[in-house]
Amino acid sequence: MQYDQGAIQPFRDELTRIGFREMRSVRDVDETIANKKGTNLIVINSVCGCAAGKARPGIAMALKQAPVRPDELTTVFAGGDLEATARVREHLGTIPPSSPSMALYKDGELVHFIPRYQIENRDASQIAKHLIEVFGEFCGAPAAESPGAGS
Repeated sequence: MQYDQGAIQPFRDELTRIGFREMRSVRDVDETIANKKGTNLIVINSVCGCAAGKARPGIAMALKQAPVRPDELTTVFAGGDLEATARVREHLGTIPPSSPSMALYKDGELVHFIPRYQIENRDASQIAKHLIEVFGEFCGAPAAESPGAGS
């Protein structure tokens, strides 16, 4: 189902305002995922209430509060970017389609996925807390080895 682009623009803007780059075509997705360096949070955005009241606010909170964040923030809109969303889902392999959802890639590999059912059962602050933990695990610089380690 394709949504009216004007009607969904405010929902797109919620993410682009905080630094997300939209992937509107298959080419955008392929070029982004082919960039295998660093971390990339891909958000499959949607019009549903859990995206509006939980996912997008939780993402915004996490990005403001997190001591480390992904190198890249990208998004597709389910129901708005049909081909791009389908391509992201192809890259997710056997994970069933889910929107809203969030996928964290590190060096080209999927390292964490948050499906809709884990969004709709949490509030925005719980989602933010979870994302901050995930960012800390996968997006932080490797800890420097302390003197004498391994001896």
